[in-house]
Amino acid sequence: MGDVQAVLSALAVFQGAPDKASLNRANTWLQDFQHSPDAWATCNVLLLTPDVPLPAQVFAAQTFRAKVTYDLHQVDAANLPGFRDTIVAALQRYHKGPKTVIVQLCLAIAGLALQFPSWTNAVQFMIDSFGRNPETVPVLLEFLTILPEELNNNHKIPITDDEYAEREAHLLTANAKQVLELLSMYIQATGVTHAVQSQVFDCLRSWLIAGEVRVTQLVKSPLFAYAFEALASDSLFDSAVDVICELIHETQEIDDNMPAIELIVPRLIALKPQLVNQRDEPEKIKGYARIFSEAGETYRMLLLQHPETFFPIVEAIGECSAYPDLDIVPITFSFWMRLAQTIGKKPSISPLFLEAYRALVQVIISHLHFPSDSSSVTAQEAEDFRSFRHVMGDTLKDCCLVLRTDTCLLATYQMITTALSRSPEAISWQEVEAPLFAMRSMGAELDLSDNDAIPKIMALIPSLPNHPRVRYAALLIISRYTEWANLHPEYINAQLQYVSAGFEDPDSEVCGAAGQALKYLCQDCKQHLVEFLPQLHTFLGATGPKLVQDDRRQVYEAIAYVISAMPMAQAAESLRTFSVDILARIHAATNKTTITKQELEDVGDGLENLEVMLHVIQGFGEELPPACRTSCKDAWDILDTFLVKYGADYNMAERTTRVIRHGITLFGNSALPVVPFVVARMSFAFEATGYPSYLWIAGKMIQNYGGEEDADLRGSFREVYERSTNSISSLLQTKSPSDIPDVIEDYLRMLASMVTCAPDIFFESSAFPLAFRTAMAAMTLIHTDIIFASLDLFSLIFTHECLNPDLSIPKPPKFPIYSSAIQAVVQKNGFQFLGYLLSGLVGDFPEDSISIVVSIFRAFALIWGSQLLSWLPSVLQQLPISVAPQQVQAQFLSDVSRAVNDKEYDKVKYAILALNRSSRKARERRRTSGLDR
Repeated sequence: MGDVQAVLSALAVFQGAPDKASLNRANTWLQDFQHSPDAWATCNVLLLTPDVPLPAQVFAAQTFRAKVTYDLHQVDAANLPGFRDTIVAALQRYHKGPKTVIVQLCLAIAGLALQFPSWTNAVQFMIDSFGRNPETVPVLLEFLTILPEELNNNHKIPITDDEYAEREAHLLTANAKQVLELLSMYIQATGVTHAVQSQVFDCLRSWLIAGEVRVTQLVKSPLFAYAFEALASDSLFDSAVDVICELIHETQEIDDNMPAIELIVPRLIALKPQLVNQRDEPEKIKGYARIFSEAGETYRMLLLQHPETFFPIVEAIGECSAYPDLDIVPITFSFWMRLAQTIGKKPSISPLFLEAYRALVQVIISHLHFPSDSSSVTAQEAEDFRSFRHVMGDTLKDCCLVLRTDTCLLATYQMITTALSRSPEAISWQEVEAPLFAMRSMGAELDLSDNDAIPKIMALIPSLPNHPRVRYAALLIISRYTEWANLHPEYINAQLQYVSAGFEDPDSEVCGAAGQALKYLCQDCKQHLVEFLPQLHTFLGATGPKLVQDDRRQVYEAIAYVISAMPMAQAAESLRTFSVDILARIHAATNKTTITKQELEDVGDGLENLEVMLHVIQGFGEELPPACRTSCKDAWDILDTFLVKYGADYNMAERTTRVIRHGITLFGNSALPVVPFVVARMSFAFEATGYPSYLWIAGKMIQNYGGEEDADLRGSFREVYERSTNSISSLLQTKSPSDIPDVIEDYLRMLASMVTCAPDIFFESSAFPLAFRTAMAAMTLIHTDIIFASLDLFSLIFTHECLNPDLSIPKPPKFPIYSSAIQAVVQKNGFQFLGYLLSGLVGDFPEDSISIVVSIFRAFALIWGSQLLSWLPSVLQQLPISVAPQQVQAQFLSDVSRAVNDKEYDKVKYAILALNRSSRKARERRRTSGLDR
């Protein structure tokens, strides 16, 4: 009874309000207990002992299921019949519930049946045990429902594919006819309850999904008629819908199932009046929408070939699409999409389908209308509706595929003109905005050569009502149609005027839409907008200060696109004009004795605007235009002075370094004279602040200029390496790596650039051992990017050519120095390094990092094989048994020892993969161990 009491005590922890440590201890103990051989007997006692608390009953049943899945090898084959009888007896005892216990025990029996080939009559055994007594029939139905699901979905059971195929045929295929007859008997048995009938339908659906009950068999059984008749019952409606949908789905092999389809379709069409009769019952309409949509998708080829017979299904789906409940409408969208894709390939289309899609356009646009009373809608509902409008927009694109985009656009245009023809007080803004949104959605499918619909829309836009939602929608149409405008430049001037006016609107969303429209206009029509650049400069000076930063940034981005279309010399001059404006404001702010918070924010905004311009323009090639030749030093002098004064402000540091990053791209090697000064500033700034952005830029400088021989430059690289390493080492005396993840990541990436571009500095410096230990500590972080950065760095170190043992390959004179440095850190830190590496492998390393681990471990085995074998037993002992069981550790040690001793280093890969696979299975078992609370 000791284990029983221990289980009860551990489970009791979860019933109170324990601290997290107590919860974790109890959870770990229970998971470890589930692995043990003693769990079989203990859980049997728990299930059969009266008055055991419900959590203990559930845990015992879950444990049986888990152990059948993972640990059936612990039971001697001769004892399997007795174990089976034990579970069946428990199921008899709990036949009235709770359901969670019944489900887990049924899962255990299903898993046992799959692994117990000498149990040749498992299904009949369960029918005999539970099918005779009306009180236990629900348990039998639960088992029969679970059996195909478990056999098809539980891939953790350790049997071969051949064994699985043999047992599946024996358990399912051989019993399908009998199960169908049994379900037919139960569905119409005297005194049968709706609960049992619902279970019958659920069971039938499970066998249909598994492909074991054939449609040709089903339509000949009483269950076929009962499924359709059950739609009249509130209690059975949902189960009947599920079965009918699955029945239809299983007839998708049309030619093989035509006799069944000929029986199904009349029953479907007979349901169509229910869409009117049940109009006030949304849940019923949802069920019918599922049935009709499933039929429409499955029979879409028949719809097109025989519309006279099948078109009522399309009409029914159309009625469901028009239903006002927007939870129901999207059920139909997949049908309309698939049908449109099929119709789009046909040379001719029946007028019936053209009319159906015309009606669908009207229906979808009616659904796009915002509520007339927004106060009745919660913020979440409003957000959900906005998101759903884009989903509906995708269905409008399907309509374009069938009807052609210009036809849909003209129909939508007509809706707006019809609304505008009425008196202003008789028009709601929703009547105009919804078609505009539709035009925007359909713009993704527009024909760039269209000279009919789009010119009408463009002429209409300036005359639209001056309502913010309407202006917003119209501006986004301009955004979407900019590629068309590029081919029809005569419309650009009018669009530019409408967009410019949008920046004057007091509504912030309208201003944002104007910024987006200007950005895309300038991006797609940049060649045509070069002549407008002076106007844009004037506009920016006059209107820019009034805009919020997001909108102002979009204007700068737009201008940058226009500049990028200019001839190089003119583009450089224009970039200089806009850059000087920004840099002058930064310089003026730096020279102020005192500065307000708002003024500093304005400087940050200016830096962001400069960044976005540089990002768009990129560069001018290797030969800088005259306008840029002194710009690099001039810009750096301003930014350097600014950093000296405000570099301790985190946001200013981020903004400035991003500008510097794009400056590297713009100036390329022309920046070499200032690079040592930039790197030095980054070094001192990081030392003073600890901000990762300074290391990020230092890394980019090393990456771009690491191959240069300039002494000052290389001195600056060494200085930033050593200073940052000492700073981070000091930080880690008081902080965990998890406290400074951004710093660690940018530091590691800087080191990786240095190994690749300046290995002499990296390996020869006294900072190397400290850097190595810092990178080791980074492997303990549960952070994918940082783990990859640290592993990438170690891969560069351990696979460096200086370690290549092949003496026939000539090596540069410094390679022995590099090799000695690596040898020294391995002798001092190798044991700890291996511990971190293997702990991560069986722990939190991302799955796609395994190839890097293999590369590192193989190099380690090749160069330090004897040390590896001497360290490995102790390293493995440190791994948690829960994810690296003893037998797995022993196998890994054996595999690695054999690979090293036989000098077959490529076999290290298989040892690593096997260890990872075993630990992953152990972790997965603990994750899904069934401790559901």
